[in-house]
Parts: sequence; structure tokens; C-alpha cells
Amino acid sequence: MRKLPIYFLIDVSESMAGDPIEQVQEGMRNIIQELRQDPYALETAYVSVIAFAGKAKLLSPLTEIYKFYPPVFPLGDGTSLGCALNFLMDDMDRSVKKTTMETKGDWKPIVFLFTDGTPTDSPTEAIYRWNKEYRHGANLVAISIGDNADTHLLGQMTENVLRLNSTDQSTFRSFFKWVSASISTSSQSVSESSSDELKLPRVDGINLEKVDIHKTVRVDENFAVLRAKCTGTKNTYLIKFAKRLKRVDGMESLGINQSRYYKLVNAYPIEEESYQEMSDNATEEKSINTTELLGCPVCPCCGNQIGFVTCGDCGKIFCAESLSGYVTCPWCGSGGEMGVNENGSNVGRTAG
Repeated sequence: MRKLPIYFLIDVSESMAGDPIEQVQEGMRNIIQELRQDPYALETAYVSVIAFAGKAKLLSPLTEIYKFYPPVFPLGDGTSLGCALNFLMDDMDRSVKKTTMETKGDWKPIVFLFTDGTPTDSPTEAIYRWNKEYRHGANLVAISIGDNADTHLLGQMTENVLRLNSTDQSTFRSFFKWVSASISTSSQSVSESSSDELKLPRVDGINLEKVDIHKTVRVDENFAVLRAKCTGTKNTYLIKFAKRLKRVDGMESLGINQSRYYKLVNAYPIEEESYQEMSDNATEEKSINTTELLGCPVCPCCGNQIGFVTCGDCGKIFCAESLSGYVTCPWCGSGGEMGVNENGSNVGRTAG
């Protein structure tokens, strides 16, 4: 029987930490629940999930809807889109049956690419390979979660580039219903008319818009994500800050009317082994000054009230019980009295 392969290529870089990755996790469960009620999808659709950060990983191979169980998404450092695209194409070579002179192969795969950031690798060669060998035989839908993804770059791979303008719970719920409807429509089309041309539902009533891929967009860094270690459990966690702009008066003559800072979103524990597995550890380390960061989280691992302490020796971040007393850095083992650096200090920043 010919199958309709459905691939989910999902960005799990650090900037997806918190609500975005949780909403995607819930959305995948909802998609599967709805498709299990659709006789056309049950008959033809096979679902696969590939996660990518600095590296890519197959979380679920192509599986029939009634057997599919949504995986747990890891987090990793980096946004290696080129790596992810190559991983997808290699898996399609292995898993999607091609048409021959003797028999018809599978229907055109449908790929839903979710990303919220800019590639940290160079995807040029992978995009060239995709356009030359795979684009005509697959339907790719690229979704920018928020406005930080390079939609102009995504437009080099597909005409179907959309932007999800809000990441609140109700918007995500409506969006994933739209994804379910897209799969249902395609399943019905291949079952009834043998047509595998993609027909996306309307986006009316969803905070989702079709992007003009011919318009060059300026990409900015919307998040600062820092890696920290708990002094009690020795587990690592991520501290996520979101970019904000504030008005600056009196500097209009210099062409400056806004300044940038980053406001705390939250801190999130990570599973170190899976984090390293999904990270390429090859991105150039960036730094940010602590004066640009607003807010201090509670440690999500042990509950210490001060989740952002900078080591004066190694420059890494850890947690402490209070703003005073002797502390020992869990990264390098050095110790000293707590103090305040009014001028701030530069701390390592992940690729995001």
C-alpha cells in the first residue's frame, strides 16, 4: 500500500525552551488524537519526527497513525538548519519508497519545518541539494515561530513560508488544528483523487500569516539564553531572556532613539546527556554583559532564590541561597564571598 509520509522537522534549540517547546509537545499530541479520528489519515498517513539543534536526531521513524506515540523533545545548543535538512533528505532516501517502472512508490512526503531562529551553521549546500534533488518530489511547509526566523532563507527552499505571530496557548492550539486539517485534506486527496499536490487550508482566524518570501527581512536576536549549574544537585539549567526595546530621549541627533535590553522569561532544567547529544559544541562562544539583563530567576533544580551568580574565576553561572556568604562554583570549584559588580561582567551566551 502506498503511504503518505508526514515529517515534522522541529527546532529544539535553547530559544525554544519553556512555553514554545511545551506547546509544540502538546500540539503533537493533539494532532495525533485528531488524525486517529480521520479514516483517510488512518489509511494513508505515516508520521515521523526529527528534532534539530546543533545536531539532528530521529525521534520517531515513519509510523502509522494508530501506532504513533509523540516523543519527548530534548533541547540542544545551536540551530543547525543545514544539518537538519541533510538528515531529513537521508531519511527520505531510506524510508520513502520511490516509483519505479514496475510499481508506484509512496505519495509525495509532506514536511512541516518549525523554527524560531537563525541558522548557526551554513545551510547553503544542504539547500542546494534539497532544491536540486528533493524539492520537486516533496511538499515543504516552513513555519517561523515568532518573528526571529530568517523567512527569506526559508523561502529559498519552499514557496510555503508562514509566520506564527503569537506563541500564546490559544494561538498554538488553533495552529495545530490547522496542521491537522492540512494532513487530513492531503490524506483525503490522495485516497479519493490520487492527487498529491499540497492544498493548505485557509489561515483565517489564526494568528498565522503567509510570508512574502521575496522580501528581504532583517533578522535580529530576540533571545539571550545562558547555561547555568545548580550548586546543590550539580544539574544544568538554561536561563532565558527575551529582547526588549526602550525609548532613549536626547540622542536623536545621533540617530539613536531606542536601546536594547533583555528581560527574564524563566529558567528551565535540562537533561545534560540529551542536551549534549543535540548540541554541536562547535559554535563560536558569544558573550553578553550582565548589565543588559533584567531579572534573576529562582534555580529550577533546587529552589535557591538566587539562580544567577557569576563566578569571578571561570565566568560561568550558578545558583546560591542568598546574596551574602561564602559560595563555591560548581563549574570550576573555586570559592569566595558573594559581592556585587556594579559595572557588570561578561558571561558566556549559548548559540540559542
